[in-house]
Amino acid sequence: MTTLTNDIKASPPPSPTPPRPLWRTWLLIAVPMMLTNALQSIAGTVDGIYLGHLIGTQAIAAVSAFFPGFFFLLAIVIGLSAGATVMIGQAWGARDRVRVRNIAATALLMMLVAGIVTSVLGGWLAAPLMRALGTPLAVIDDATRYARWMLIGMPIVYLLWLTTSMSRGTGDAVSPLFTLLIATVLALCLTPAFIDGWGPLPKLGVASAAASTLIAFSVALLWMAMYWRRKAHALAPGAGLWRNVQFRPDLARGILRIGVPAAMQMLTMAIAEMALLGMVNRHGANATAAYGAVTQVMSWLQLPIMTFGITASILCAHAIGAGRGERIDAIVRTGFLCNLGMTGVLTALVCLGAPLIMRGFLTDPEVLALATHLLYVTAWSVPVMGLTAIMTGAMRAGGKVWVPMVLGVIGLLGIEVPAALIFERMAGLTGIWWAYPLAFFAMFVMQGLCYRAFRRASWRAQKNISMPAQDSKAPTQPVDVQP
Repeated sequence: MTTLTNDIKASPPPSPTPPRPLWRTWLLIAVPMMLTNALQSIAGTVDGIYLGHLIGTQAIAAVSAFFPGFFFLLAIVIGLSAGATVMIGQAWGARDRVRVRNIAATALLMMLVAGIVTSVLGGWLAAPLMRALGTPLAVIDDATRYARWMLIGMPIVYLLWLTTSMSRGTGDAVSPLFTLLIATVLALCLTPAFIDGWGPLPKLGVASAAASTLIAFSVALLWMAMYWRRKAHALAPGAGLWRNVQFRPDLARGILRIGVPAAMQMLTMAIAEMALLGMVNRHGANATAAYGAVTQVMSWLQLPIMTFGITASILCAHAIGAGRGERIDAIVRTGFLCNLGMTGVLTALVCLGAPLIMRGFLTDPEVLALATHLLYVTAWSVPVMGLTAIMTGAMRAGGKVWVPMVLGVIGLLGIEVPAALIFERMAGLTGIWWAYPLAFFAMFVMQGLCYRAFRRASWRAQKNISMPAQDSKAPTQPVDVQP
């Protein structure tokens, strides 16, 4: 297992034996990553405040209407990034820098192609997508304009997400933090400028948030490349990396073997969210605006959840690459404690300050009261999601991806969506939100049983866990991750 270091020099990666307690290793990766995710949430939250106060509630509803569609597309980058991060983490734990660069180059080419396809199709499909989501007529024009901007700029979003994920795979969570800090500050300055059309800038209205995000991400991506070169980062663009810029089918299959199930689970989440949003939209624009505000707050509550799930995957991948698979149980236990502490505190603070928090997004009293009530219904169950994310992250690092993915699909499409339909008939709009806690607990139980079965069958039976693309019955080598 490697440790986090701010400056990753050209020397070989650090020894796989951690020189510090496991909880410190967790925090050295998790805390910078959590701050990075917080910056992303700050940007989204402040953009929502700008739109709500400078334009109006309709603007929030328009942006919120595209969220499930954006989430659907983001599943592509999350899946590919997950596969690349796990493989890079294993190669890094095995101290094989050449393989790290090979994996990174292959992943970048795959992501660039996916981004270009999304961009080309996005301009044509923005309007049909918004209609398919059942967007209220009052906001469909603004929602389409915002969606078209975001879809055309997807290559930038994809590349920035992938590069920050690959950096974390080497144990470097600091470079992504600095990069997203630059992107956040720049976006927060540009959004109001585009809303009001400062100086020579065009007045873009609802599309201001999308335009500022894409410009800020482009600048941040360039800065990250220069920062890596200055620090001699293992992934820095240069002769060493460009020599490996070629499509490697063997590595691509390894990335897809892990990434496709992860993307499918994310797509399932997007489908479920679209279904629930369609139900919410039936209750009018006020309900859609309340949905958007609650979604913003829930994204804050989910910061530790996303962070700990990714950290578990990184640390377990390092352990696997170093031939120390027996440490996975300890990694998961430590993650549980960190998650319960941090997520529990955040959840308590949100529940105590819900009315005040909602006032930051909404000005209409009726929508404000509705959003506050819906937040109470959902927020208390969020810590359970973190426990589930840690277990699935650990299994992903060991190549155990298909069964957890199927269980996730069952939890979302087999439990959450049907429950929302049933509860809506019983309790109206509030009933839709009660489906979230039910699904969170159901998935925790199912993934917990899955984790326990895999632990007994694989992790306790073998000293070394096989690589995700290798036959589990064959002898394994910590360096190669062949599909």
